[in-house]
Amino acid sequence: QVHLVESGGGLVQAGGSLRLSCAASGFTFNTHAMGWFRQGPGTEREFVAAITWNGGSRAYAASVKGRFTISRDNAKSTAYLEMNSLKPEDTAVYYCAVHRNSIYTDYAQPKMYDYWGQGTQVFVSS
Repeated sequence: QVHLVESGGGLVQAGGSLRLSCAASGFTFNTHAMGWFRQGPGTEREFVAAITWNGGSRAYAASVKGRFTISRDNAKSTAYLEMNSLKPEDTAVYYCAVHRNSIYTDYAQPKMYDYWGQGTQVFVSS
């Protein structure tokens, strides 16, 4: 059974940083691309970042590019999202997800991800 457990969320002031983790189990982690999505109050779930199976390629939403960094440690079956220069508009529940392929085909489309974590709340105060 696939399990994804996000952690690292919390309350931070604008300009601050957080590092989210996504601990995965129940599948062969190093054969799947991974993604991060977020859902703010009253908004739809939106793509944040994705990474291929070996970390060789990464993709970001325009709104976070240059501020967020996605990474993974296949030995630990864990994906990360380093978030810097946080803004109030980054406030959301952040979800990690398992892509159905090793490369991140159509990485921004939630339908390409088969499994999702329960989410971790990030709140950025102004």
